[in-house]
Amino acid sequence: MATIPDQKKVGMVSLGCPKALVDSERILTRLRADGYAMSADYAGADVVLVNTCGFLDSAKEESLAAIGEAIAENGRVIVTGCMGEEAEAIRAAHPSVLAVTGAHQYEQVVEAVHIHAPPSQGPFVDLIPQPDVKLTPRHYSYLKISEGCNHSCAFCIIPHLRGKLVSRRVDAVLREAEKLVAAGTKELLVISQDTSAYGVDIRHEERNWKGNPVRAHMADLARELGQLRTPEGQVPWVRLHYVYPYPHVDAVIPLMAEGLLTPYLDIPFQHASPSVLRAMKRPANEAKVLERLKSWREICPEIAIRSSFVVGFPGETEDDFKYLLDWLEQAQLDRVGAFRFEPVAGAAANALPDPVAEEVKEERYARVMEVTERISAAKLEAKIGKTIPVIIDEVGDPDDDGDIGATGRSQADAPEIDGAVYLRNVPKTLAQGDVVDVEIEDSDAHDLFGAIA
Repeated sequence: MATIPDQKKVGMVSLGCPKALVDSERILTRLRADGYAMSADYAGADVVLVNTCGFLDSAKEESLAAIGEAIAENGRVIVTGCMGEEAEAIRAAHPSVLAVTGAHQYEQVVEAVHIHAPPSQGPFVDLIPQPDVKLTPRHYSYLKISEGCNHSCAFCIIPHLRGKLVSRRVDAVLREAEKLVAAGTKELLVISQDTSAYGVDIRHEERNWKGNPVRAHMADLARELGQLRTPEGQVPWVRLHYVYPYPHVDAVIPLMAEGLLTPYLDIPFQHASPSVLRAMKRPANEAKVLERLKSWREICPEIAIRSSFVVGFPGETEDDFKYLLDWLEQAQLDRVGAFRFEPVAGAAANALPDPVAEEVKEERYARVMEVTERISAAKLEAKIGKTIPVIIDEVGDPDDDGDIGATGRSQADAPEIDGAVYLRNVPKTLAQGDVVDVEIEDSDAHDLFGAIA
């Protein structure tokens, strides 16, 4: 009797943004279909993949450190991802890596694995259907709708790393979303480099979906995603990320008011001062944005706006920074992240005059965080006494008194980047992925505390 050889095992270290995480999921799904098993540790892996980030110099240092750790712990390492575009730098630091490929180069990664750890399952086992690999919990999933970006922001090298905008077919996106929801996803997180530009490169081509024409356009896609239902008949949360505030974004706000989309927009404003925005090569229409924020809140009062801002960009004056602080006071954004400007090799901003001193960057970062934390604290305090829907991310073990706590998120909170809702004394039957109504009892600058209503 023939014996089936042991499966070759692949380990994965995935760094960077959710878009890179989706790349990791696709690579592992393909490898599992080719007969590979996944290894949860270095010791059990025949080869280790390191999916790198190359957006900032600090991210590159983290990637090189992760590669070094994988080499030290395992020795057989294949590198992919954004920093893979700098193969010479990677090989200079770690000459023993087996192969280096760039961002979303799935075929090249799989080919490298086949060369350095040939699959050993045999043709019969390879025919067994395998489910997709998920690196997120079962109840939420990232839905990547495009690759690349057509912008030329002075501080960014994403177009160099991932190329120009390449949109997926709208029917393929909807088919993936439907499959994810049918498999248990309660929350879809729509991601890309520029979600608002979805379909521009393919002239918003139409495809047939369930007997109707649907354009490859953010508004059409959002409307169709709002028609999805879980196996229990519930509307899944659909959260839009990386949304540039183009005029057609206005069309998705009524869908949020109707409960078909999660009332949440992640908009990368980056700054508010017109002079800094021009230096960044970004649209300088901050006044009109304030008007639109007001209009959006009139249509959908529950909408949460998240954004990120760069402080210490070359040429940023104290007046520019005060302009940003004043704009934030007026905008009253719900969730804000701030970053100190960091030069990135290859970025146009590196050649700009008047760099901001590091101590000034630190001081401005502290001031902007003080303002945004105060705004966040006031907004969260206003939720005390209200009942809101919460999706459960984790259920704890009983304490000495038998009480069970849980951690979840409101519709204003995306996983990994925003706040949390901490629940006390939940029932034993509560499970990860459940959506429950929670009465808010307390708050701090970032999180909410309550109990199931």
